[in-house]
Amino acid sequence: MKIRTVLCASVAALSVCAGTTAAAPAPERTGTDPVVGSAGPSAGLDPAALESALDGVHHAGVPGVFAEVRDGGTSWRGAAGVADVGTGRPVRPDMRQRIGSVTKTFTAAAVMQQVEQGRIELDAPIGRYLPRLVPGERGRKITVRMLLNHTSGLPDYLPYAFPSLQGFPSEPDVSPRSLDDNRFRRFRPAELVEMGLAAPPAGEPGGPTGVYSNTNYLLLGLLLERVTGTTAEEYITRNVIQRAGLRHTSFPTGPRIRGPHPKMYEALHGLVSPPRDYSVYDPSWTWTGAALVSTMEDLNRFYGMLLDGRIVDRSSLEQMQRTLPVRALDGSTIEYGLGLHKVDLGECGTFWGHDGSVWGAGTVSLTRADGERRMSVAVNLQRWNRMDSSGTPQHHPIDDALLTLLGQAMCDDGDARAEQAAKARVAVP
Repeated sequence: MKIRTVLCASVAALSVCAGTTAAAPAPERTGTDPVVGSAGPSAGLDPAALESALDGVHHAGVPGVFAEVRDGGTSWRGAAGVADVGTGRPVRPDMRQRIGSVTKTFTAAAVMQQVEQGRIELDAPIGRYLPRLVPGERGRKITVRMLLNHTSGLPDYLPYAFPSLQGFPSEPDVSPRSLDDNRFRRFRPAELVEMGLAAPPAGEPGGPTGVYSNTNYLLLGLLLERVTGTTAEEYITRNVIQRAGLRHTSFPTGPRIRGPHPKMYEALHGLVSPPRDYSVYDPSWTWTGAALVSTMEDLNRFYGMLLDGRIVDRSSLEQMQRTLPVRALDGSTIEYGLGLHKVDLGECGTFWGHDGSVWGAGTVSLTRADGERRMSVAVNLQRWNRMDSSGTPQHHPIDDALLTLLGQAMCDDGDARAEQAAKARVAVP
């Protein structure tokens, strides 16, 4: 098992690392803050090694990469490469990013708050709350917990929202047409859920191994609206984002991101060549599953507060950290709780968090169980690996460079880092 960064995330059958372009000439590094708010020197952070690893990702072919790593009271922030390959505008550590499925932890935390208040029961059937949307046997068998941990058996709606991608990589008529057709399309959450409900089941509800599906988290957004009487965006903003004191995290209200951000380049396994900017894109296709915009600083703060019991109470956090095997969209198996991934790095500790991808943007955020070591990394290129004739993604230097960066960000000791990082699997959302 190895760290297979999300930074290479997926869409339905297209769930493998991807991308394939060299970045335009740009500054090697466009801003680092080695120590911020330090209570003393940290043996765990090596700024020179982190900067070198960051540069390595850029030189391997990612236009821009930026990160924040914390160890106790010490923080390091860095960026390498460009936010815009056309102008050479540099990427910065404080830029905003579409964080993809990292959104799921925010949604899960909001649901658990409602569990604490008695408005939602974890093991109640979803049909109790949404009988019209999920009627009959499915509504009776699928529980709220099964939606949170992906054991509902509901398939992902993504292949049906993006039909031109369904046959990848074997069908000759596969094209990125759906990406462009949907750029400004406004999906309704119930419309997307109905696509998932109409598709063949991915498994039986409550099975021992889950199947990752974005359909689950759109249903959870609709559940929040049903029990709170407000929009899911408003509830999550007020009770999760603001409670955590996040200043640069929000649900976008339209296709454009407010504030400084990079362009986001999608290669789609070579179907889009050269990679195209999809930073302007209506986020309704992901909603409470993957629509949030945030910064790496905000993400590290959020997961630190969540694991400290300041977003949900300790009993809710314990439920969120009860994991089981879940089959990710790329076919691999990950340890998944209620909106949280578990990554065990042996001597380097157990990390909790999530990763995510939308068109052109990849993010991973992991925090050690004690809250002391936190790291969040973003890249502005996705699906860089071309496929061979059998549909297997070909190895790319970006894969190794990201492995090095994530290992450096999570582990203190060099030998332990190399050994333990090789055992980790950062899940593909």
